[in-house]
Amino acid sequence: MIIDTHCHLDDNRYKDDLEDVINRAKEADVNRYIIPGADPKTLQRAVELSSQYDDIYFAVGVHPYDAKEYSRDMLLEYIEHPKCVAVGECGLDYFRLPESLDEIAKEKKIQKDIFIDQIEIANKYNKPLIVHIREASIDSKNILKEYSKSGGVLHCFNANEELLELANYDFYFGIGGVLTFKNAKKLVNVLPKIPIERILLETDAPYLTPHPYRGKRNEPSYTKLVLNKCEELLNIDKKVLETTFFDNSKRLFKAIVG
Repeated sequence: MIIDTHCHLDDNRYKDDLEDVINRAKEADVNRYIIPGADPKTLQRAVELSSQYDDIYFAVGVHPYDAKEYSRDMLLEYIEHPKCVAVGECGLDYFRLPESLDEIAKEKKIQKDIFIDQIEIANKYNKPLIVHIREASIDSKNILKEYSKSGGVLHCFNANEELLELANYDFYFGIGGVLTFKNAKKLVNVLPKIPIERILLETDAPYLTPHPYRGKRNEPSYTKLVLNKCEELLNIDKKVLETTFFDNSKRLFKAIVG
């Protein structure tokens, strides 16, 4: 069995054919799905889907791009829901910062403060984190080392080897379609350095569609393509990897039913 640990099934792009998407996933042995809480506007949809489908779970959090819309009360409203398995996706993203130095400093402070607040909520409720990091590896690593007590996953792991240290702080590494890209040489080289008991599979659907479907909408069934690429690169039997990655997901997201 495969768990897609990061798929935005609350996205409008699945509004008309979600049932078909889930059926295709099941045919590919993908039988569990986690919707990360990234956009406050679609959180209610994620909660509704988790109630409608036994195999869909959700996380509650705010993406750094939406930091100014952050509401602690919103997280606390859903954090104890029986299908809520994590806090996130939260983190730091310095890819689109303002131009002036003062505005950059202000934006970074807002992101850090909200990231830390979500970490503290995860600690209080013993939930793992789903962490988004883009061009902010060192700040993210330092904050997680200082504040996190419940561990989590580095979503769409960016192949920065400095972040591998976080395996010692109960963090896992989310591997998705990027691994199949022709320009993913850095991730291809770093993958064997990650302990296999610290790897999770994800799609980030509808984004980052793996080869050979790049340019099309991503969906959970394509997790199998990531698994196949892991088998090729790690030279470990696919069934062994599938079992290991499944066990990893269950160990981190304890609320997921086996």
